Amino acid sequence: MKRFVTFEGIDGSGKTTIINEVFDELIDKNYSVIVTREPTDSWVGKCVQECIATHTDPIVTSFTFISDRIIHGKEILNWLKKYDIVLCDRYAESTYAYQGAQLQDSIDNPIKWLMELSKNRFPIPDITFLFEIQPKIAMKRIQDREELIPFEKVAFLEKVAKNYQKLIDDKRFNCIDATESVEDITKHCLDVILSDK
Repeated sequence: MKRFVTFEGIDGSGKTTIINEVFDELIDKNYSVIVTREPTDSWVGKCVQECIATHTDPIVTSFTFISDRIIHGKEILNWLKKYDIVLCDRYAESTYAYQGAQLQDSIDNPIKWLMELSKNRFPIPDITFLFEIQPKIAMKRIQDREELIPFEKVAFLEKVAKNYQKLIDDKRFNCIDATESVEDITKHCLDVILSDK
């Protein structure tokens, strides 16, 4: 069984919908489960949200994301002592993909730079589901949101999607066609999480 599970993908990929479905199914199967997300609701997480909303310098934003994750990582380790499974909506790969796209004109190999800053500072997931979808389709899904954040633009999401593709050579990644039905994706995630393989 996979105990620490992260859900990644561009905005509009449907990962938040699926994580809630997976949570409900696991509870029905009598597993003890907690759902968390990044940025967190901590004071550092609120700083992250402020950085995003005010278009703060990408380097400053990157440091706040990583700081939030270091604190979050300690919470996750504690939760893993109390719960069977921890489900997390966004984690390190979101920073590598999103901030990597923001920093590409100011830092050489920004993903490598971000990974070096993060190295050995928080727990590694047992499995990471990557929800793959064309940015134009994803944008149609979220176009009715009251206020789109700066990251939610097609051109930017295309860069983010390319960055995610650079990360999936790690064996813990499980790529999902995010245009499939909620039922099929939920079943797939459950099968992978509860598998002994």
